[in-house]
Amino acid sequence: MPSLPPEAGIIRDETGAQTLLGYVVDISAGDGTARCHLDIGPQHTNRHGGLHGGILACMLDNAMGFAASLTGDAAGDTRFMTISMTTQYLAPARAGRVTAQGEISGVDGRLSLQKGL
Repeated sequence: MPSLPPEAGIIRDETGAQTLLGYVVDISAGDGTARCHLDIGPQHTNRHGGLHGGILACMLDNAMGFAASLTGDAAGDTRFMTISMTTQYLAPARAGRVTAQGEISGVDGRLSLQKGL
């Protein structure tokens, strides 16, 4: 089967974690936000049938990191790393597509502050 043509702003299989978990990174909006989309499958659930919180945290970390990297260049190639992340879960996700969104909420010297939704 031939591979699909690349889509502008859609990043697939860039990292081992992204490939393993199966989410897609979307930086196509052009507004400085980054989104990670995942279609929940049985391999993503915890023993209660909901999306495992660690997978969602990984997606949030990647979305916020991409949002930070977009401050350096439009391709998102500027390097950043997470130094602290606090996550609060509101409700379990059980089926369908989930989206983690990262956006810049401020800059303080060499630190970029992000929020994830």
